Amino acid sequence: MAVTLEQAQRVGYTFLKALLRFAFMVANNLVAIPSYVLYLIVLQPLRVLDSKRFWYIEGVLFKWLLAMVASWGWWAGYTVVEWGDDVKAVSEDEAMVLVNHQATGDVCTLMMCLQDKGTVVRQMMWLMDHIFKYTNFGIVSLIHGDFFIRQGKAHRDQQLVLLKEHLEKYYRSRNRKWIVLFPEGGFLRKRRETSQAFAKKNNLPFLKHVTLPRLGATQVILKTLVAPQENGTPAGGDAVIKESKSKGLQWVIDTTIAYPKGEPIDIQTWILGYRQPTVTHVHYRIFPIKDVPAEPEALTHWLYQRFIEKEDLLTHFYETGAFPPLQGQTKAVSREMTLSNLWLVGIQSLAFLSGGMWYCILQYFYHCLF
Repeated sequence: MAVTLEQAQRVGYTFLKALLRFAFMVANNLVAIPSYVLYLIVLQPLRVLDSKRFWYIEGVLFKWLLAMVASWGWWAGYTVVEWGDDVKAVSEDEAMVLVNHQATGDVCTLMMCLQDKGTVVRQMMWLMDHIFKYTNFGIVSLIHGDFFIRQGKAHRDQQLVLLKEHLEKYYRSRNRKWIVLFPEGGFLRKRRETSQAFAKKNNLPFLKHVTLPRLGATQVILKTLVAPQENGTPAGGDAVIKESKSKGLQWVIDTTIAYPKGEPIDIQTWILGYRQPTVTHVHYRIFPIKDVPAEPEALTHWLYQRFIEKEDLLTHFYETGAFPPLQGQTKAVSREMTLSNLWLVGIQSLAFLSGGMWYCILQYFYHCLF
């Protein structure tokens, strides 16, 4: 089949645009990430004198970095429409966010849609696969205090112990509020067949749009971060005494990400922008922590129910193009999430100015020393 001139021009334009976007992303990373690290190195004395203020500044810088990632998708036309409960109402409380996982773009989508949720982004902790430690953003997540978890039965028990220790050491000392995890333990396309086989063997529902979640990390987070009076579990250890002023986790935010036609956006598309503008739909449902059971068997059932509900939500979305109304409502209400282009340009400009400043400073010290 012959390629028309118009088709060739379209392919050429898409390729050129992707090349320019990739070059901008590389330049963005080369100035923004080193600047983040150098600012925090210089501020180490403040960390000793006033730890709370240090982590406040780190959180602001972290939010700006995530906004830069969000801008790559935003300027490519990858926008977000939100449904369900309004999570802004609990943005100042501690919450655990449970998210379904389809592709690498899920993380970018969350980075975008949480930007306008008050202090959430700068005070959040992410649980992510250990492979992300070796990406360009790995050093940032390490400094910020995110937790990298290794998948597989061979590592599972040890990882849960390490997660508990990590939460006790970093969560409250750095004034974290939200903790984000993907309980499915991997991408939908990789885990679906295994999950369906497990469901069939254990007489559980057959799921197509999500997989059955794993309990381990969720249980550790609840045991470690929920205040004793909330879930009835006994207190223990010095950490509880030190953190007695905290109300603990107060909410679980069940978050469901849906892509048109079930075609998720991956990180390559997010960066290169070769896909047509796409609206990603994000549905929230908020549960008070008192409604979340602490006992393993009951918690497993509760968690399974959340993903069975996600299956129903996604089935409805793929059939109708919209999420169903919340219980007690007759009509589903959506909210278009927006970002300020002026603000994004300002952050990007600051990153490049910072990069130039640090380059000049390092050049000066190099010449002084050598």
